[in-house]
Amino acid sequence: MDADDKLITEVKWNRDGLVPAIAQDSASGDVLMLAWMNAESLACTIAEGRAVYWSRSRQSLWRKGEESGNVQQLRELRLDCDGDTVLLKVEQIGGIACHTGRRHCFYRKPGADGWTTDMPVVKDPTEIYGAGQ
Repeated sequence: MDADDKLITEVKWNRDGLVPAIAQDSASGDVLMLAWMNAESLACTIAEGRAVYWSRSRQSLWRKGEESGNVQQLRELRLDCDGDTVLLKVEQIGGIACHTGRRHCFYRKPGADGWTTDMPVVKDPTEIYGAGQ
């Protein structure tokens, strides 16, 4: 077993064979998003040096930025103390991590009338993904 295989076998996968993966900006420390990984996507992330996730909706690998160009270059990989959450410290190419066209996915906060948006759209999602978004 090589070192990369050992990294993968030490992860505590959930019953669906997945682990939550948090993407954090390596420069600012901002939490950009949460996605899911399976063993194959983690192996691809390690091999390719970029974030590769498992899309639960499409049931396939999802290379972050494959459509938008907003690639996450891996700078550091961490596993939490319980072995059941992965942290990817990344360089967010293009400055947009969220499919809504915002810098990150955590752009809503509690307000008087429920959740309010406190972050502007950097780029209209239809310009990134087309009219189907």
